[in-house]
Amino acid sequence: MQSIDKNSMYADSQREKNLRGSLRSEVERKINKDDIVILDSMNYIKGYRYELFCLIKHVQTPHCLVYCLTSAALSAEWNKEREANYQYSQEIMDALILRFEAPDSRNRWDSPLFTVQKEDKLPFEAISDAILKRKVPPPNQSTQSQPLSSVNFLYELDRVTQDVLMAVFDLQKTSIPGDVIAIPGTTEKIKVTRSFNLAELRKLRRQFISYTKMHPAENIGQIANMFVQYLNKSVH
Repeated sequence: MQSIDKNSMYADSQREKNLRGSLRSEVERKINKDDIVILDSMNYIKGYRYELFCLIKHVQTPHCLVYCLTSAALSAEWNKEREANYQYSQEIMDALILRFEAPDSRNRWDSPLFTVQKEDKLPFEAISDAILKRKVPPPNQSTQSQPLSSVNFLYELDRVTQDVLMAVFDLQKTSIPGDVIAIPGTTEKIKVTRSFNLAELRKLRRQFISYTKMHPAENIGQIANMFVQYLNKSVH
């Protein structure tokens, strides 16, 4: 892929979404049972990793995930050592760190998981075994009959609720109790009764996602409005 301006890309949710879509399409085009495909990307959204996993299941090929674990401070140091044109701004780095959803080996789409830190050597043999010797994930009805429809819903559910959450979190900083704030990307508003910290909002988001997975919306475009409505009911 051609070089991109990372700062402008990750500052624009639509451009970032388009980039992920391009990467996914490239993986889908190249993946098969005979070749090894390496996607070297941040992949910091668990819903997106799940989407890639469903592609893998559809093709019936093994996979693994290599997680390069570093501290925020070390990442900042490495970023400063890059050429100026390739550096992330501090604002974008902070936003990416805040939005990062670490992989969890208990999730089938994050497993097998190899976590590697700065001083570690790559476990080449274990990675090779995971790709070449492990059984392929069994197909299921969703991956056989509609490999991406349900995945798209999960992806949008994850992305949209995260965008709404961050909008609420940011907008309340300049609001006072009693204010009614409009949430970008929705037709809904939230009445500010008090300030909510990020942990509280994330808990409500997890609850909404769990419920919505069991009761999928027929119209994906309504997810943002539904989430704001849920927040209004929960916080009041």
